Amino acid sequence: MIELDVMLSRDRKVVVIHDATLERTTNGKGSVADFKLSELKQLDAGSWFDRQFADQRIPELSEVLDLVNGRAYVNIEIKPSAYESHHPPDAIEEQVVDLLRQKKLLHACIISSFNVNILEQIAFMKDAPAAALISHKPADKKTVKLCTRLKVFSWHPDHRVVTPIHVKQMHDAGIRVFPYNVDMYEDFAKMKAMQVDGVITNDPASAVGWSKIRKAA
Repeated sequence: MIELDVMLSRDRKVVVIHDATLERTTNGKGSVADFKLSELKQLDAGSWFDRQFADQRIPELSEVLDLVNGRAYVNIEIKPSAYESHHPPDAIEEQVVDLLRQKKLLHACIISSFNVNILEQIAFMKDAPAAALISHKPADKKTVKLCTRLKVFSWHPDHRVVTPIHVKQMHDAGIRVFPYNVDMYEDFAKMKAMQVDGVITNDPASAVGWSKIRKAA
Protein backbone atom coordinates (compact mmCIF):
# COMPACT_ATOMS: atom_id res chain seq x y z
CA MET A 1 0.00 0.00 0.00
CA ILE A 2 1.23 3.51 -0.83
CA GLU A 3 0.69 6.26 1.76
CA LEU A 4 0.45 9.89 0.69
CA ASP A 5 -0.82 13.21 2.05
CA VAL A 6 -3.25 15.66 0.45
CA MET A 7 -4.23 19.30 0.87
CA LEU A 8 -6.11 21.93 -1.13
CA SER A 9 -4.51 24.57 -3.29
CA ARG A 10 -5.87 28.13 -3.30
CA ASP A 11 -8.09 27.25 -6.25
CA ARG A 12 -9.28 24.18 -4.36
CA LYS A 13 -7.48 21.44 -6.24
CA VAL A 14 -6.43 18.32 -4.31
CA VAL A 15 -2.63 18.18 -4.34
CA VAL A 16 -0.25 15.57 -2.96
CA ILE A 17 2.30 17.05 -0.55
CA HIS A 18 3.28 16.17 3.01
CA ASP A 19 3.81 19.57 4.61
CA ALA A 20 1.35 22.43 4.91
CA THR A 21 4.20 24.72 3.84
CA LEU A 22 6.50 24.59 0.83
CA GLU A 23 9.97 25.27 2.22
CA ARG A 24 11.10 21.76 3.21
CA THR A 25 10.29 19.84 0.03
CA THR A 26 10.20 22.48 -2.72
CA ASN A 27 11.98 25.66 -3.76
CA GLY A 28 8.86 27.67 -2.88
CA LYS A 29 7.98 29.57 0.28
CA GLY A 30 4.73 29.92 2.16
CA SER A 31 1.61 27.84 2.69
CA VAL A 32 0.39 25.38 0.07
CA ALA A 33 -3.12 26.79 0.49
CA ASP A 34 -1.96 30.25 -0.61
CA PHE A 35 -0.99 29.16 -4.14
CA LYS A 36 -3.02 28.13 -7.18
CA LEU A 37 -2.36 24.76 -8.75
CA SER A 38 -0.67 26.40 -11.75
CA GLU A 39 1.74 28.18 -9.39
CA LEU A 40 2.47 25.02 -7.38
CA LYS A 41 3.18 23.17 -10.63
CA GLN A 42 6.06 25.54 -11.37
CA LEU A 43 7.95 24.54 -8.22
CA ASP A 44 10.84 22.07 -8.03
CA ALA A 45 9.62 19.34 -5.70
CA GLY A 46 12.48 16.87 -6.19
CA SER A 47 15.87 18.53 -5.68
CA TRP A 48 15.54 18.47 -1.87
CA PHE A 49 15.78 14.67 -2.11
CA ASP A 50 18.30 14.31 -4.91
CA ARG A 51 19.36 16.40 -7.91
CA GLN A 52 18.28 13.65 -10.32
CA PHE A 53 14.66 14.43 -9.35
CA ALA A 54 14.88 18.17 -10.08
CA ASP A 55 12.15 17.99 -12.71
CA GLN A 56 9.54 16.54 -10.34
CA ARG A 57 6.44 18.64 -9.70
CA ILE A 58 3.74 18.60 -7.03
CA PRO A 59 1.09 16.23 -8.42
CA GLU A 60 -2.66 16.31 -8.14
CA LEU A 61 -4.21 13.31 -6.41
CA SER A 62 -5.89 12.32 -9.67
CA GLU A 63 -2.49 12.10 -11.38
CA VAL A 64 -1.08 9.83 -8.69
CA LEU A 65 -4.11 7.53 -8.80
CA ASP A 66 -3.71 7.26 -12.57
CA LEU A 67 -0.03 6.39 -12.16
CA VAL A 68 -0.78 3.70 -9.58
CA ASN A 69 -3.58 2.45 -11.84
CA GLY A 70 -4.94 -0.06 -9.35
CA ARG A 71 -1.62 -1.89 -8.96
CA ALA A 72 -1.47 -1.09 -5.23
CA TYR A 73 -3.82 0.09 -2.53
CA VAL A 74 -3.48 3.78 -1.67
CA ASN A 75 -3.70 5.25 1.84
CA ILE A 76 -4.76 8.88 1.39
CA GLU A 77 -4.06 10.97 4.47
CA ILE A 78 -6.06 14.20 4.64
CA LYS A 79 -4.13 16.77 6.65
CA PRO A 80 -5.97 18.33 9.63
CA SER A 81 -5.17 21.81 8.28
CA ALA A 82 -7.37 21.05 5.25
CA TYR A 83 -10.52 20.66 7.38
CA GLU A 84 -13.22 23.31 6.92
CA SER A 85 -15.80 23.49 9.70
CA HIS A 86 -18.46 25.07 7.45
CA HIS A 87 -18.42 21.96 5.22
CA PRO A 88 -18.50 23.48 1.71
CA PRO A 89 -19.73 21.23 -1.12
CA ASP A 90 -16.16 20.98 -2.44
CA ALA A 91 -14.55 20.24 0.93
CA ILE A 92 -11.43 18.14 0.57
CA GLU A 93 -13.05 14.98 1.93
CA GLU A 94 -15.93 15.39 -0.53
CA GLN A 95 -13.53 15.89 -3.43
CA VAL A 96 -11.40 12.87 -2.50
CA VAL A 97 -14.36 10.52 -2.18
CA ASP A 98 -15.95 11.84 -5.40
CA LEU A 99 -12.66 11.27 -7.22
CA LEU A 100 -12.46 7.69 -5.95
CA ARG A 101 -16.02 7.11 -7.10
CA GLN A 102 -15.28 8.50 -10.56
CA LYS A 103 -12.21 6.31 -10.93
CA LYS A 104 -13.97 3.28 -9.41
CA LEU A 105 -11.30 3.04 -6.70
CA LEU A 106 -13.44 3.08 -3.55
CA HIS A 107 -12.45 -0.53 -2.93
CA ALA A 108 -8.73 0.14 -3.48
CA CYS A 109 -8.15 3.11 -1.17
CA ILE A 110 -8.35 4.04 2.47
CA ILE A 111 -8.73 7.61 3.75
CA SER A 112 -6.90 8.40 6.97
CA SER A 113 -6.63 11.48 9.17
CA PHE A 114 -5.75 12.76 12.63
CA ASN A 115 -8.84 14.95 12.34
CA VAL A 116 -11.94 13.29 13.79
CA ASN A 117 -14.25 15.79 12.06
CA ILE A 118 -12.98 14.74 8.63
CA LEU A 119 -13.52 11.07 9.44
CA GLU A 120 -16.97 11.86 10.79
CA GLN A 121 -17.94 13.46 7.48
CA ILE A 122 -16.70 10.41 5.58
CA ALA A 123 -18.36 7.88 7.90
CA PHE A 124 -21.85 8.95 6.93
CA MET A 125 -21.31 9.29 3.19
CA LYS A 126 -23.09 6.88 0.90
CA ASP A 127 -20.78 4.03 -0.16
CA ALA A 128 -17.95 5.55 1.87
CA PRO A 129 -14.44 4.13 1.40
CA ALA A 130 -12.56 2.56 4.28
CA ALA A 131 -11.27 5.09 6.81
CA ALA A 132 -8.57 5.14 9.47
CA LEU A 133 -7.90 7.22 12.58
CA ILE A 134 -4.27 8.31 12.97
CA SER A 135 -3.09 9.01 16.50
CA HIS A 136 0.07 9.98 18.35
CA LYS A 137 -1.55 9.16 21.70
CA PRO A 138 -2.11 5.75 23.36
CA ALA A 139 -5.53 4.16 22.99
CA ASP A 140 -8.07 3.83 25.77
CA LYS A 141 -11.72 2.77 25.92
CA LYS A 142 -12.77 6.17 24.56
CA THR A 143 -10.51 5.69 21.54
CA VAL A 144 -12.05 2.30 20.80
CA LYS A 145 -15.56 3.76 21.12
CA LEU A 146 -14.61 6.64 18.84
CA CYS A 147 -13.21 4.27 16.21
CA THR A 148 -16.37 2.18 16.40
CA ARG A 149 -18.61 5.24 16.04
CA LEU A 150 -16.62 6.46 13.06
CA LYS A 151 -16.82 2.98 11.49
CA VAL A 152 -13.09 3.00 10.84
CA PHE A 153 -11.33 0.10 9.18
CA SER A 154 -8.11 0.66 11.11
CA TRP A 155 -6.27 2.62 13.79
CA HIS A 156 -2.86 4.08 12.83
CA PRO A 157 -0.92 4.95 16.01
CA ASP A 158 2.63 6.18 16.49
CA HIS A 159 4.50 2.90 17.07
CA ARG A 160 6.03 4.34 20.25
CA VAL A 161 2.69 4.38 22.08
CA VAL A 162 1.40 0.94 21.09
CA THR A 163 1.04 -1.84 23.68
CA PRO A 164 -0.33 -5.40 23.39
CA ILE A 165 -3.39 -4.26 25.34
CA HIS A 166 -4.14 -1.58 22.74
CA VAL A 167 -3.87 -4.10 19.92
CA LYS A 168 -6.18 -6.54 21.69
CA GLN A 169 -8.75 -3.83 22.44
CA MET A 170 -8.86 -2.79 18.79
CA HIS A 171 -8.95 -6.36 17.52
CA ASP A 172 -11.79 -7.22 19.90
CA ALA A 173 -13.73 -4.33 18.33
CA GLY A 174 -12.96 -5.59 14.81
CA ILE A 175 -10.51 -2.77 14.08
CA ARG A 176 -7.12 -3.39 12.47
CA VAL A 177 -3.92 -1.80 13.75
CA PHE A 178 -1.21 -0.30 11.49
CA PRO A 179 1.46 1.58 13.51
CA TYR A 180 3.42 4.27 11.66
CA ASN A 181 7.09 5.33 11.50
CA VAL A 182 8.25 1.72 11.94
CA ASP A 183 11.65 2.38 10.37
CA MET A 184 14.00 0.18 12.41
CA TYR A 185 14.17 -3.61 12.59
CA GLU A 186 13.87 -3.56 16.41
CA ASP A 187 10.60 -1.63 16.17
CA PHE A 188 9.34 -3.88 13.39
CA ALA A 189 10.02 -7.00 15.48
CA LYS A 190 8.27 -5.45 18.48
CA MET A 191 5.18 -4.61 16.42
CA LYS A 192 5.06 -8.10 14.91
CA ALA A 193 5.28 -9.60 18.39
CA MET A 194 2.20 -7.57 19.33
CA GLN A 195 0.39 -9.09 16.32
CA VAL A 196 -0.40 -5.82 14.59
CA ASP A 197 -1.97 -6.15 11.15
CA GLY A 198 0.78 -4.31 9.30
CA VAL A 199 3.17 -1.38 9.60
CA ILE A 200 3.58 2.01 7.95
CA THR A 201 7.23 2.67 7.18
CA ASN A 202 9.49 5.14 5.40
CA ASP A 203 11.75 2.24 4.40
CA PRO A 204 9.61 -0.35 2.58
CA ALA A 205 12.59 -2.10 0.98
CA SER A 206 14.13 -2.86 4.38
CA ALA A 207 10.74 -3.82 5.82
CA VAL A 208 10.37 -6.54 3.18
CA GLY A 209 13.70 -7.94 4.33
CA TRP A 210 12.70 -7.71 7.99
CA SER A 211 9.52 -9.62 7.22
CA LYS A 212 11.55 -12.47 5.68
CA ILE A 213 13.84 -12.57 8.72
CA ARG A 214 10.85 -12.93 11.02
CA LYS A 215 9.36 -15.71 8.90
CA ALA A 216 12.66 -17.58 8.86
CA ALA A 217 12.91 -17.29 12.64
